[in-house]
Amino acid sequence: MTDSATTRRPGGRNALVRARILAATVDLVARDGLSGLRYEDIAEQAGVNKTSVYRNWPDREELVHEALRSHVEQTLPLADTGDLRRDLADFMVAHSESLTSPAGYASLQAARQAGRDSELGRFLDLYLDLRRDHFRERVDRAVAKGEIPPVDIDLLFRLIGGPTHFQVNWNRGPLTRAQAEELVDVVLAGLRAV
Repeated sequence: MTDSATTRRPGGRNALVRARILAATVDLVARDGLSGLRYEDIAEQAGVNKTSVYRNWPDREELVHEALRSHVEQTLPLADTGDLRRDLADFMVAHSESLTSPAGYASLQAARQAGRDSELGRFLDLYLDLRRDHFRERVDRAVAKGEIPPVDIDLLFRLIGGPTHFQVNWNRGPLTRAQAEELVDVVLAGLRAV
């Protein structure tokens, strides 16, 4: 019989510690920017020892990159339910909700300052690239299945993201499901008409 204290569960304590470190990293970068990111602060916010941060991520850029990837995958899922309209509307609603969260608001503020801070600009570029890659995977599958014709991913990303940002910035709230579906219908009709 194996002692339960020595048995390792897949994704056990180490996975939990890593998840807390990644979440703390995103929160702190959104709040303070990259230049103010310190391992000590990450450890304190995550409730872990500083050596846990250093041991898992001796390179700060790798830590930020992994934290962003994890954040994008968790907060902006772009599922493949087989219904592109539904998936894009879900994405728009989730995106608008994430932008109205405290971390999302801090990210919008950071984006406005990115022109004055090259390190912050690199961080935001990385974040957008990860979101765009995530988006591209779903759209590529839709094109392969014939749901839509081949499309410029950057154009489609702007057509979906632009109204979302407009709603958040001007109307100070997330998109409703009905608004998202109406916008997706217009975008998809335009793509199919070209």
